[in-house]
Amino acid sequence: MADVGSHHFVKGANREVLVPQPSDDPNDPLNWSMAWKLACITSAAMATFTQGFGPLSLAPMFPALIEAFETDLAGAVQFTGVCILVLGFSNFIWVPISTSFGRRPVYLASQLINFGTSIWRAKANSYSSFMGACILNGIAAGPSETLMPQIITDIFFLHDRGKWNTLYWVVYMGAVMVGPIVSGSMTETVGWRSFWWLNTVMMGLSFFMVVFMFPETKFQRALPKIVDQATPTSLDEKTQPATHEDKSASDSEKDANQVKQVKTTELVLPNTTELSLSETAVRDPYLGRGKPAKWQWKIFQSNAHPSHSVLLDLWIPWKLFAFPIVEFAAFVVSWSCSSFLTLNLTQSQVFASPPYNMKPMIVGFTNFAVLVGTIIGLFTAGPLSDWVSARSTKRNNGIREPEMRLPAMIPYVIIMFLGNIIVAVGYERQWPWQAIVIIGYTCTGIQVAALPGIASTYAVDSYKPVTGSLFVAITVNKNVWGYGFGKFITPWSEDKGFIEPIMTNAALILIWCLFGILFWWKGKTFRRWSRNSSVHRQCSL
Repeated sequence: MADVGSHHFVKGANREVLVPQPSDDPNDPLNWSMAWKLACITSAAMATFTQGFGPLSLAPMFPALIEAFETDLAGAVQFTGVCILVLGFSNFIWVPISTSFGRRPVYLASQLINFGTSIWRAKANSYSSFMGACILNGIAAGPSETLMPQIITDIFFLHDRGKWNTLYWVVYMGAVMVGPIVSGSMTETVGWRSFWWLNTVMMGLSFFMVVFMFPETKFQRALPKIVDQATPTSLDEKTQPATHEDKSASDSEKDANQVKQVKTTELVLPNTTELSLSETAVRDPYLGRGKPAKWQWKIFQSNAHPSHSVLLDLWIPWKLFAFPIVEFAAFVVSWSCSSFLTLNLTQSQVFASPPYNMKPMIVGFTNFAVLVGTIIGLFTAGPLSDWVSARSTKRNNGIREPEMRLPAMIPYVIIMFLGNIIVAVGYERQWPWQAIVIIGYTCTGIQVAALPGIASTYAVDSYKPVTGSLFVAITVNKNVWGYGFGKFITPWSEDKGFIEPIMTNAALILIWCLFGILFWWKGKTFRRWSRNSSVHRQCSL
């Protein structure tokens, strides 16, 4: 039977929007076989991992970098902070290129630049030289925060999107967790410069994976017809069975091409209950059997109006800041990720000092707890949000609303706050490292895989045509806060202790996550405000 995700509709902003369905072209990425999809997502994941591996790997190196470049702790922390800031804004370059010329040239170009910056970092002999490499590395690593979500929406259907978006956050956050583990070990045993030579090799491997395993996934499809409908505005109305008795007689006489509502929870497509596999193949001959064409292996795709698409991609992220759902997702992601950034920037400050006196290798190993937590988040958050959505969809007569994912955030908000309390108080009172690391760090890993994944998937479900620009808006917001937090957390913690800065960040996460209650209740209203926005027509669904 054909994939159920390919022919259903989701309730949009006061209208029903067709979930992307494959065209009759076997080269459409939605038609690709699972083997090709896995090859594509594996190479994208490798590129995302390698681009995130280096920038936040510096924490265990700080003592060595302080000695090598004759600076202080605050100066060493700025290697990370400045890279983060530049990384966010660099997507004003990469996303327009991705939209205008394809995903493939972005990965090829960015990985080549990252390859060069890794060599530069390994050979830098002064503070300013190493900082220059950090800045260029930040520019080149931008696609790690925007491109994989675009690829996921290119090749996977709605009912799988929560799982794959959670995988993206795990790959990205996993990279910034594994980086310090490796860098700490190598700094202590073979020197910090050797880490960057290892990073260079990884960049080279990723580049060749993109060359041979990543065909172009951007594919232009015809826009489906959209049916405007009156939609319920309250939760009570959402759960009432839909009735169609009030349809006018003219509705039944509409053309055969008229869009048709299909329950997303059904395991069969309309009029396919009695179809055999061979009959289904006739109806949908390429789904799951397609493969990339030769043109999808080109370095870039031609565009008749590149300036128009570039200007749109420069403007749309700023426009999206006016949309409440995008703001909600951006702030949840920002402060949730800053919870991990707190650990990254303070672990050497705490554990390399008395009473712990840990060496760089051991400081790096504390990130194993965060990594374990992230894996737990991977195997729970995505499937949980998809399951919660499917259950609510079934109760809502088969109509899926983007807000249906939001209740899945509840357990992870509790875990987030518990982890921050343990880390903040544990740092300040010098608790045994086992309590801080095993409980506090693990909780941080769980929530950083879950909350950003659920919140960003909610925004993508609401504004799928501008996924790239949406992640630019989220990334800029996240990285500006990350830069500020990185710049001030060291003097702040030295002056006031650890409880005040860490719990301030935790309180901000809690506040923005609590807004999820409002969006669960009134999210449809917020989407209705933007139902006529041009962002719904920026690219093919």
